[in-house]
Amino acid sequence: MNIWYFITMEKRINTKPQITENEIELINQLIAGNPNWGRSKLSLELCRQWNWCGHNGKPKDISCRDMLRDLDAKGRIKLPQAHHRTRQVGSRDRIQLMMHDTTQISGNIQNIMPVQIVVVKERTHQGQEFKSLVSQYHYLGFDMTVGENIKYMVYSRQGQLLACLLFGSSAWSCAPRDQFIGWDNSTRRANLIYTTNNTRFLILPWVKIPHLASHILGLICRRIVLDWQKKYGHPVHLLETFVEKERFKGTCYKAANWTYVGETTGRSRNDRYMQLRVPIKDIYLYPLGKDFKEVLCHAATP
Repeated sequence: MNIWYFITMEKRINTKPQITENEIELINQLIAGNPNWGRSKLSLELCRQWNWCGHNGKPKDISCRDMLRDLDAKGRIKLPQAHHRTRQVGSRDRIQLMMHDTTQISGNIQNIMPVQIVVVKERTHQGQEFKSLVSQYHYLGFDMTVGENIKYMVYSRQGQLLACLLFGSSAWSCAPRDQFIGWDNSTRRANLIYTTNNTRFLILPWVKIPHLASHILGLICRRIVLDWQKKYGHPVHLLETFVEKERFKGTCYKAANWTYVGETTGRSRNDRYMQLRVPIKDIYLYPLGKDFKEVLCHAATP
Protein backbone atom coordinates (compact mmCIF):
# COMPACT_ATOMS: atom_id res chain seq x y z
CA MET A 1 0.00 0.00 0.00
CA ASN A 2 1.84 3.06 -1.29
CA ILE A 3 0.25 5.69 0.94
CA TRP A 4 1.26 7.13 4.29
CA TYR A 5 -1.29 7.16 7.08
CA PHE A 6 -1.82 6.99 10.82
CA ILE A 7 -4.01 4.20 12.10
CA THR A 8 -6.41 6.62 13.80
CA MET A 9 -6.37 10.31 14.55
CA GLU A 10 -6.36 9.51 18.26
CA LYS A 11 -3.25 7.33 17.96
CA ARG A 12 -0.99 9.98 16.44
CA ILE A 13 1.09 10.61 19.53
CA ASN A 14 4.07 8.23 19.54
CA THR A 15 2.91 6.71 16.22
CA LYS A 16 5.84 5.76 14.01
CA PRO A 17 5.41 7.05 10.44
CA GLN A 18 5.36 4.61 7.57
CA ILE A 19 8.08 5.59 5.13
CA THR A 20 6.87 5.06 1.56
CA GLU A 21 7.68 6.79 -1.72
CA ASN A 22 5.23 9.55 -0.79
CA GLU A 23 7.20 10.37 2.34
CA ILE A 24 10.52 10.23 0.45
CA GLU A 25 9.09 12.69 -2.07
CA LEU A 26 7.88 15.02 0.69
CA ILE A 27 11.30 15.01 2.36
CA ASN A 28 13.06 15.75 -0.93
CA GLN A 29 10.61 18.56 -1.69
CA LEU A 30 11.26 20.16 1.69
CA ILE A 31 15.02 19.92 1.19
CA ALA A 32 14.87 21.36 -2.33
CA GLY A 33 12.41 24.11 -1.44
CA ASN A 34 14.25 25.25 1.70
CA PRO A 35 17.99 25.34 0.92
CA ASN A 36 18.73 27.37 4.08
CA TRP A 37 17.28 24.77 6.42
CA GLY A 38 19.56 22.60 8.51
CA ARG A 39 18.82 19.05 9.57
CA SER A 40 17.20 20.14 12.82
CA LYS A 41 14.75 22.48 11.12
CA LEU A 42 13.91 19.79 8.59
CA SER A 43 13.25 17.18 11.29
CA LEU A 44 11.10 19.58 13.32
CA GLU A 45 9.01 20.45 10.26
CA LEU A 46 8.50 16.77 9.44
CA CYS A 47 7.44 16.08 13.02
CA ARG A 48 4.97 18.96 12.73
CA GLN A 49 3.50 17.74 9.45
CA TRP A 50 3.33 14.15 10.63
CA ASN A 51 2.24 15.10 14.15
CA TRP A 52 5.01 12.83 15.42
CA CYS A 53 5.22 13.56 19.15
CA GLY A 54 6.21 11.86 22.36
CA HIS A 55 3.98 11.22 25.35
CA ASN A 56 4.83 14.73 26.58
CA GLY A 57 3.58 16.32 23.36
CA LYS A 58 7.04 17.40 22.21
CA PRO A 59 8.28 16.57 18.70
CA LYS A 60 10.31 13.39 18.33
CA ASP A 61 12.85 15.20 16.18
CA ILE A 62 15.82 13.16 17.43
CA SER A 63 14.12 9.99 16.19
CA CYS A 64 13.28 11.82 12.99
CA ARG A 65 16.93 12.78 12.46
CA ASP A 66 17.94 9.15 12.98
CA MET A 67 15.49 8.19 10.25
CA LEU A 68 16.78 10.93 7.92
CA ARG A 69 20.39 9.80 8.38
CA ASP A 70 19.33 6.24 7.52
CA LEU A 71 17.63 7.42 4.34
CA ASP A 72 20.62 9.59 3.43
CA ALA A 73 23.00 6.65 3.91
CA LYS A 74 20.87 4.56 1.53
CA GLY A 75 20.88 7.32 -1.08
CA ARG A 76 17.11 7.92 -0.90
CA ILE A 77 17.55 11.56 0.12
CA LYS A 78 20.42 14.06 0.21
CA LEU A 79 20.63 15.81 3.56
CA PRO A 80 22.16 19.27 3.88
CA GLN A 81 25.67 19.30 5.31
CA ALA A 82 25.87 19.24 9.10
CA HIS A 83 27.27 22.47 10.53
CA HIS A 84 30.49 22.07 12.49
CA ARG A 85 30.88 25.42 14.22
CA THR A 86 27.96 27.20 15.76
CA ARG A 87 24.78 25.32 14.94
CA GLN A 88 21.15 25.80 15.79
CA VAL A 89 19.46 22.75 17.26
CA GLY A 90 15.78 23.52 17.25
CA SER A 91 14.67 26.94 18.43
CA ARG A 92 15.77 26.58 22.05
CA ASP A 93 19.20 25.04 21.96
CA ARG A 94 22.38 26.55 20.48
CA ILE A 95 25.72 24.79 20.46
CA GLN A 96 28.81 26.96 20.50
CA LEU A 97 31.87 24.81 19.95
CA MET A 98 34.66 25.74 22.34
CA MET A 99 38.36 25.17 22.75
CA HIS A 100 39.14 22.68 25.52
CA ASP A 101 42.25 21.82 27.48
CA THR A 102 43.40 18.53 25.97
CA THR A 103 46.40 17.95 28.23
CA GLN A 104 46.65 14.21 28.84
CA ILE A 105 45.40 12.96 32.19
CA SER A 106 46.73 9.51 33.05
CA GLY A 107 47.83 7.32 35.90
CA ASN A 108 46.21 5.29 38.65
CA ILE A 109 42.57 5.95 39.47
CA GLN A 110 43.49 6.39 43.14
CA ASN A 111 45.36 9.57 42.19
CA ILE A 112 42.17 11.37 41.13
CA MET A 113 39.73 10.06 43.74
CA PRO A 114 37.28 10.95 45.00
CA VAL A 115 35.87 12.07 41.68
CA GLN A 116 33.23 14.80 41.74
CA ILE A 117 29.96 14.34 39.84
CA VAL A 118 27.98 17.47 38.95
CA VAL A 119 24.46 17.72 37.52
CA VAL A 120 24.69 20.13 34.60
CA LYS A 121 22.23 23.01 34.61
CA GLU A 122 20.70 24.17 31.35
CA ARG A 123 21.50 27.55 29.84
CA THR A 124 24.74 27.92 31.76
CA HIS A 125 28.34 28.05 30.63
CA GLN A 126 28.74 24.52 31.95
CA GLY A 127 25.75 23.44 29.88
CA GLN A 128 27.32 24.91 26.74
CA GLU A 129 30.62 23.25 27.60
CA PHE A 130 28.87 19.88 27.92
CA LYS A 131 27.27 20.24 24.48
CA SER A 132 30.54 21.37 22.94
CA LEU A 133 32.45 18.39 24.31
CA VAL A 134 29.87 15.81 23.27
CA SER A 135 29.48 17.44 19.84
CA GLN A 136 33.22 17.30 19.18
CA TYR A 137 34.35 14.10 20.86
CA HIS A 138 31.44 11.64 20.95
CA TYR A 139 31.01 9.68 17.73
CA LEU A 140 27.24 10.36 17.74
CA GLY A 141 27.60 14.06 18.50
CA PHE A 142 24.98 15.96 20.47
CA ASP A 143 21.29 16.22 19.57
CA MET A 144 18.70 18.42 21.19
CA THR A 145 17.33 16.72 24.29
CA VAL A 146 13.57 16.19 24.23
CA GLY A 147 11.69 15.21 27.38
CA GLU A 148 13.15 14.42 30.77
CA ASN A 149 16.91 14.12 30.92
CA ILE A 150 19.93 14.63 33.16
CA LYS A 151 23.43 15.61 32.11
CA TYR A 152 26.44 14.88 34.30
CA MET A 153 30.00 16.17 34.18
CA VAL A 154 32.68 14.33 36.13
CA TYR A 155 35.80 15.93 37.61
CA SER A 156 38.91 14.64 39.34
CA ARG A 157 39.71 15.54 42.94
CA GLN A 158 41.99 18.22 41.47
CA GLY A 159 39.16 19.71 39.38
CA GLN A 160 40.16 18.25 36.01
CA LEU A 161 37.26 17.44 33.70
CA LEU A 162 37.13 13.71 32.96
CA ALA A 163 33.79 12.68 31.48
CA CYS A 164 30.29 13.63 30.32
CA LEU A 165 27.15 11.49 30.59
CA LEU A 166 23.63 12.04 29.29
CA PHE A 167 20.54 10.13 30.43
CA GLY A 168 17.38 10.72 28.42
CA SER A 169 14.24 9.06 27.07
CA SER A 170 14.25 5.28 26.92
CA ALA A 171 13.60 3.42 23.69
CA TRP A 172 9.89 3.33 22.95
CA SER A 173 9.98 -0.38 22.23
CA CYS A 174 12.74 -2.91 22.90
CA ALA A 175 11.69 -6.57 23.00
CA PRO A 176 14.56 -7.97 25.14
CA ARG A 177 14.13 -5.18 27.70
CA ASP A 178 10.36 -5.50 27.75
CA GLN A 179 10.59 -9.26 28.24
CA PHE A 180 13.14 -8.82 31.04
CA ILE A 181 10.79 -6.47 32.88
CA GLY A 182 7.60 -8.36 32.03
CA TRP A 183 5.94 -5.51 30.16
CA ASP A 184 3.02 -5.74 27.79
CA ASN A 185 2.35 -2.80 25.47
CA SER A 186 -0.06 -0.92 27.71
CA THR A 187 2.09 -1.29 30.82
CA ARG A 188 5.16 -0.14 28.90
CA ARG A 189 3.32 2.96 27.68
CA ALA A 190 2.23 3.78 31.22
CA ASN A 191 5.57 3.28 32.93
CA LEU A 192 8.29 4.00 30.36
CA ILE A 193 8.78 7.40 31.99
CA TYR A 194 10.17 5.60 35.06
CA THR A 195 13.16 4.35 33.09
CA THR A 196 15.97 6.25 31.40
CA ASN A 197 18.53 5.57 28.69
CA ASN A 198 22.23 6.36 28.99
CA THR A 199 22.36 7.82 25.48
CA ARG A 200 25.84 9.34 25.75
CA PHE A 201 28.87 8.34 27.81
CA LEU A 202 32.07 10.18 26.94
CA ILE A 203 35.38 9.65 28.68
CA LEU A 204 37.34 12.53 27.18
CA PRO A 205 39.87 11.16 24.68
CA TRP A 206 42.87 12.65 26.50
CA VAL A 207 41.90 10.88 29.75
CA LYS A 208 43.76 7.56 30.07
CA ILE A 209 42.88 6.08 33.48
CA PRO A 210 42.12 2.36 33.76
CA HIS A 211 38.76 1.40 35.34
CA LEU A 212 37.53 5.01 35.38
CA ALA A 213 34.45 4.37 33.23
CA SER A 214 33.05 1.56 35.38
CA HIS A 215 33.83 3.53 38.55
CA ILE A 216 31.84 6.49 37.23
CA LEU A 217 28.92 4.27 36.25
CA GLY A 218 28.83 2.80 39.74
CA LEU A 219 28.68 6.26 41.32
CA ILE A 220 25.96 7.43 38.93
CA CYS A 221 23.84 4.34 39.60
CA ARG A 222 23.91 5.13 43.32
CA ARG A 223 22.72 8.72 42.96
CA ILE A 224 20.54 9.02 39.85
CA VAL A 225 17.28 8.12 41.62
CA LEU A 226 17.61 11.09 43.97
CA ASP A 227 18.81 13.38 41.18
CA TRP A 228 15.80 12.45 39.04
CA GLN A 229 13.41 12.84 41.95
CA LYS A 230 14.82 16.28 42.71
CA LYS A 231 14.58 17.47 39.11
CA TYR A 232 11.29 15.90 37.99
CA GLY A 233 9.41 14.93 41.14
CA HIS A 234 9.46 11.20 40.47
CA PRO A 235 12.13 8.47 40.54
CA VAL A 236 13.45 6.16 37.87
CA HIS A 237 13.65 2.44 38.51
CA LEU A 238 15.71 1.08 35.61
CA LEU A 239 18.61 2.27 33.45
CA GLU A 240 19.22 1.06 29.91
CA THR A 241 21.89 1.58 27.29
CA PHE A 242 22.65 0.36 23.78
CA VAL A 243 26.25 -0.46 22.86
CA GLU A 244 27.16 -0.61 19.18
CA LYS A 245 28.66 -4.09 18.74
CA GLU A 246 31.13 -3.25 15.98
CA ARG A 247 32.59 -0.32 17.92
CA PHE A 248 32.58 -1.33 21.57
CA LYS A 249 32.60 -4.40 23.80
CA GLY A 250 30.54 -2.93 26.64
CA THR A 251 33.37 -3.67 29.09
CA CYS A 252 32.64 -0.80 31.47
CA TYR A 253 28.94 -1.71 31.72
CA LYS A 254 29.79 -5.35 32.42
CA ALA A 255 32.31 -4.27 35.08
CA ALA A 256 29.68 -2.02 36.68
CA ASN A 257 27.26 -5.00 36.91
CA TRP A 258 24.84 -3.98 34.18
CA THR A 259 22.91 -6.96 32.80
CA TYR A 260 23.17 -7.97 29.15
CA VAL A 261 19.68 -8.94 27.89
CA GLY A 262 20.13 -9.30 24.14
CA GLU A 263 20.71 -7.25 21.03
CA THR A 264 18.74 -5.03 18.71
CA THR A 265 17.49 -6.31 15.37
CA GLY A 266 19.41 -3.85 13.21
CA ARG A 267 16.21 -2.17 12.11
CA SER A 268 15.35 1.46 12.65
CA ARG A 269 12.37 2.23 14.88
CA ASN A 270 10.84 3.97 11.83
CA ASP A 271 11.25 1.06 9.43
CA ARG A 272 7.87 -0.51 8.68
CA TYR A 273 9.10 -2.20 5.48
CA MET A 274 12.38 -3.71 6.75
CA GLN A 275 14.42 -1.55 4.37
CA LEU A 276 16.34 0.71 6.76
CA ARG A 277 19.34 -0.91 8.43
CA VAL A 278 21.12 0.45 11.48
CA PRO A 279 24.07 -0.93 13.48
CA ILE A 280 23.24 -3.86 15.78
CA LYS A 281 23.62 -2.95 19.44
CA ASP A 282 23.97 -4.92 22.65
CA ILE A 283 21.34 -4.04 25.26
CA TYR A 284 22.36 -3.58 28.89
CA LEU A 285 20.05 -2.86 31.83
CA TYR A 286 20.65 -1.80 35.40
CA PRO A 287 17.78 -2.17 37.92
CA LEU A 288 17.73 0.49 40.62
CA GLY A 289 15.96 -1.57 43.26
CA LYS A 290 15.11 -5.17 44.08
CA ASP A 291 11.41 -4.53 43.44
CA PHE A 292 11.91 -2.81 40.06
CA LYS A 293 9.83 -5.40 38.16
CA GLU A 294 6.90 -5.09 40.55
CA VAL A 295 7.04 -1.29 40.38
CA LEU A 296 7.39 -1.10 36.59
CA CYS A 297 4.63 -3.65 35.97
CA HIS A 298 2.08 -1.60 37.89
CA ALA A 299 0.84 1.91 37.46
CA ALA A 300 3.53 3.99 39.14
CA THR A 301 2.62 7.15 40.98
CA PRO A 302 5.04 10.10 41.21
